[in-house]
Parts: sequence; structure tokens; C-alpha cells
Amino acid sequence: MLMERTYKRRFHSSVIMLLIAVCAAACILYLMSLKGTPAVSGLQLESGSAVLLDIQTGEVLYEKNADEALPPASMSKLMTELIILDMASEGKLGWGDRVTASSYASLVPGAQIGFEAGDAYTVRELFEAMAVHSANDAAVALAEHVSGSETEFAALMNGRALKLGLSSQTVFANATGLSSEDLLTYAEASANADTVMTAKDTASLAAYLLKKYPEVLEVSSRSSVRLASTSQKLRTTNLMLNGMPYAFPGNDGLKTGYTVQAGYCFTGTAKKDGRRLVSVVMGAHTPEQRFIETGLLFDYGFQTDGLTSLIGHIQSKLGI
Repeated sequence: MLMERTYKRRFHSSVIMLLIAVCAAACILYLMSLKGTPAVSGLQLESGSAVLLDIQTGEVLYEKNADEALPPASMSKLMTELIILDMASEGKLGWGDRVTASSYASLVPGAQIGFEAGDAYTVRELFEAMAVHSANDAAVALAEHVSGSETEFAALMNGRALKLGLSSQTVFANATGLSSEDLLTYAEASANADTVMTAKDTASLAAYLLKKYPEVLEVSSRSSVRLASTSQKLRTTNLMLNGMPYAFPGNDGLKTGYTVQAGYCFTGTAKKDGRRLVSVVMGAHTPEQRFIETGLLFDYGFQTDGLTSLIGHIQSKLGI
């Protein structure tokens, strides 16, 4: 009788343990399916294209039309930034070098410092104006200084993209990301084609830039820059920085963009608990939408860190 009761208790315990294991396995399989599926229900973005990347692991946490080539507007300046940083790092360009603006650089449309032909600025001033204020005149002045013409600089951009392993879908046509239509009236402009990038390539470029030159965040995190030559103050276009209307904790960059063809775009980055994410939103309908949807991506991305930890904990308990 005693042996029978002992057997029943052991049998019941075994059944309960089996049920717990089955439930846990079902939970982990469900959680893993969520982790492996970028486009989860509940995160519905209206922008034409988007991607969210974990910079440490390279894992794509979310994507929507991320391999579609679209006009990126000024987000393409990330490549201009990379080339300038490369040349400065290699000693081919000095931050204090003086750059004299051409007539074309002074007239290029869109966001500007607002200088005249013949005005001179340092490489650092032009770089900061381009990175923070998205100044097109600064980008063209740097491109012409480096390569002699914007057309030659565009070739340099495409060569760098090839070395980075960006897809053939991404093609750089000029230093600014402006459309060819915007540049047709300027004889010196590189206006034979339009720049197009995929969201995934844009995120890869941003991730590479941040890994190789993390000091770029010291510039992109500023709410404004003041040019030493003129004491002129230029405000940031990133409204997700601390103190801005769409501030997100940990956001410290990176690059906005807008043209009629591209819509409103934003490549953003944020760091939380030692983990850095890069997001790209392309083709938003309003300037606000690009920041709101970037915030949604960051919220989702940082939550997946907890999900990964939970999966790991359950796996360790189950011995799988």
C-alpha cells in the first residue's frame, strides 16, 4: 500500500513536471518566433520603408520594404561625412584647412549656412554645419574641395559604398541628396541622376560610421553649432535630441532628410543600458511622423532586449 502511494506521488510529480516542460517549451517557441519575425503585429508604420538594427549584433529587429531603393534626401550625407572622416583620419585633410566656396556651392538650394562665393570656412566648420544643420552648401563646398567637382565626389561615394558592401540598389548621385530636378540649373552640379538608397543599406552605412568614428556622436548630439568664422549659430534638424519636441532618451543622432520626391526621412540612433540601435524611416508624410515612428521603433527594439534575456533564461532552465 505504501509503495502504491509512493508510486502515485511520483507519477503525479512526473506528469506535473512534464506539463510544465511542455508549457515552457511552447512559450519559448512562441517567444523565439516573435524574436525571429521583424514585422510583428502591433508595430504598424505608415512610412514607405523602415528598418531597425542592433549595432552590436547586426541583427535586424524590424523591417518594412527595407530592400527597396528610394530617394533618401539628406540622409545620403552620411556617406559624405564618412569620406571626410576617412580623409581626416588618414591625414589627407586637416580639420583646420580653409575651404573657399564656389559660386555653385553658395547657390545650391535647401538648408544652408548662407555664405557667398569666395567666403572661406574651415573643414570642421563645414562638417559640423552639414552634420547638424544639414547644410547643402557646406556639403558641396567640401565635395569640391576634396575632389575638384561634385561629379568626381559622387564617384568617390559610390566607390566607398562598394568597399562597404552596400547593395547595388544604392547609388549616390551627388554630395547632398538633392534630386537632379533641384540641380539642373547649375552647370557645376552633379545632376545626371538621382541618389537612391535602401533602408537596410542606410542603416548599414550608419552603423559602420558609428563603429569606426564614434566621435561623430559628439557632433550629431548637439542642438546647435556655432561657426567660429562668423559666430553664426545653426540649429539641429534632429527633433529627437534631449530637450526637443520628440525627445527620446538616449538619442544622440543622426541625420534627417527631406525632398519632395523622398518625403520626410530620418536615420536615428539611441543607446540604452549599453545597447545601441540604429533606425531608418523613409517616405514619411509629415516631418513629425518620421520622429514618432522612430520612437516606436526604438521602444520596440529596446523591449526585445528583455525578450532575448527571457528566452535565454527559459532555455537555461530547460537545458536547451
